[in-house]
Amino acid sequence: MKNKTTSKKDVLGQDQKSSWLYSNVVKEHFFRPKNVQLKDPHKGEFNGVGTVGSPACGDVMTIWIKVNPKTERIKKCTWRTFGCASAIASTSMLSVMVTRRGGMKLVEAQKLTPKDILKELGGLPPRKIHCSVLGDQALRAAIQNYEGNKL
Repeated sequence: MKNKTTSKKDVLGQDQKSSWLYSNVVKEHFFRPKNVQLKDPHKGEFNGVGTVGSPACGDVMTIWIKVNPKTERIKKCTWRTFGCASAIASTSMLSVMVTRRGGMKLVEAQKLTPKDILKELGGLPPRKIHCSVLGDQALRAAIQNYEGNKL
């Protein structure tokens, strides 16, 4: 079984003494992110979209979802983010979590927390935990947008 963390320092703090360790899962999702939306989607490709964050703070995240209206399952989830490695890895993992096993039901997806994402990633450095918060906020915004579009 592979160890989820590395034995080497990945990033040194400004003081050059403290270090952050990124799990191999985080590195995989940063270097090879899943479900990235590189181009603007075609009209009708998705039925929910949510954007959170601010360019002023440095992280902006958009999530697009395609929900099967009969089953209320997320069949497709793509994303685009302007942010750090932790934000990219967190959003990549979130997109995998909500689409595996035939897609997560909306009711379950709304219950996802940053803690759930962190667990799947094998953790993040304490200073980077806020990056996982943006993902679940963007997902909730996309679900809310989908619900509003149904009316």
